Amino acid sequence: MSNTYKIAILAGDAIGPEIMTQATRVFDVLSKYRDVEFELMEAPFGAHAYFEHGKAFPDETKAICDKADAILKGPVGLSHEESKKIPVEEQAERGAILPLRARYNTYANFRPIFLSKDMAHFSPLKAEVIKDGIDILLIRELVGGLYFGEKERGINADGKRYVKEVLEYNEDQIRQVLIVGFEQARARKKVLHNIHKSNVLMSSVFWNEVLEEVRTDYPDVEVKHLLVDAAATALCLNPGQFDVMVMENMFGDILSDQGGGILGSLGLMPSACMGPEKAYYEPSHGSAPDIAGQNIANPYSMIGSVAMMLDMSFDMKQESEAVWDAMKSVFEAGYSTRDLAGGGDESKMVSTVEFGDMVMEKLAELIKAL
Repeated sequence: MSNTYKIAILAGDAIGPEIMTQATRVFDVLSKYRDVEFELMEAPFGAHAYFEHGKAFPDETKAICDKADAILKGPVGLSHEESKKIPVEEQAERGAILPLRARYNTYANFRPIFLSKDMAHFSPLKAEVIKDGIDILLIRELVGGLYFGEKERGINADGKRYVKEVLEYNEDQIRQVLIVGFEQARARKKVLHNIHKSNVLMSSVFWNEVLEEVRTDYPDVEVKHLLVDAAATALCLNPGQFDVMVMENMFGDILSDQGGGILGSLGLMPSACMGPEKAYYEPSHGSAPDIAGQNIANPYSMIGSVAMMLDMSFDMKQESEAVWDAMKSVFEAGYSTRDLAGGGDESKMVSTVEFGDMVMEKLAELIKAL
């Protein structure tokens, strides 16, 4: 009897449905050639969900996510002007993404920053900086810190407008994500870069205190401390020095986007958001409303998110590697979509759908050979 996995499909906004359509084709290929079935349960989420249902994260979507084995989420949000039509508390980030993270306590965000040597032309960095490619795993704490702290705005005693936002962590929140960072470092090169700002922030002093406690269980892992601003510089000047990086929420938000920059596009960055019982998978990039409907958005990050799901939620490591290899083969053959910087040969520019076709053809070939 074949295994059956239930997956909540949250296509999102703008380019979300376009790239999601290509990503879910992976499940069709696997169902055809492996003893496994996938039940895909589509649900509204994000800005369009608000316009249609009055909520960015409707109750019906919550129910579908609750019964799913894993969640696949596309990018959400609309243009600045369109977003202004939505109440602030229901705009996609506040009304959908943060509640999704909180609901499933997806405290560990895995963001691989990967570029093979044969894909180096995408990067704005010089060849002598990239050398043999980039392979970094950024671990970001995802459910604490400034983004989830108390927020207040109003008029003070002097009649001046003010805003107050609280950065708060407890030791358990810090410890659990540091354990993830150490475990990943142990499984890779046994080097963990701890990114912090302890020369200014008490939260980073506390973070580092907890790290010193956790590291006693990982004597085989070398810890390298780096201030977040220095890390931003180092990512540009010598990305090869990094393997696994761990950091708090806002630092991770900013540095992972910079990671997309050194790759040449956030379109090359899938991610996994892991909780104790459930995970959701998503591209690191936004919904790109300026190119929606043009069939030019590259689905790499969305398909890569499926690859991460296969590995991390379903223990289908061989199949996951096949998905990665299929995508790399298309890029390494010189094909690209127009949205990616440094795309290369104009004659090898393909559409979103054509890129998906090439990946699926190669994936089927690889899966049959397993």
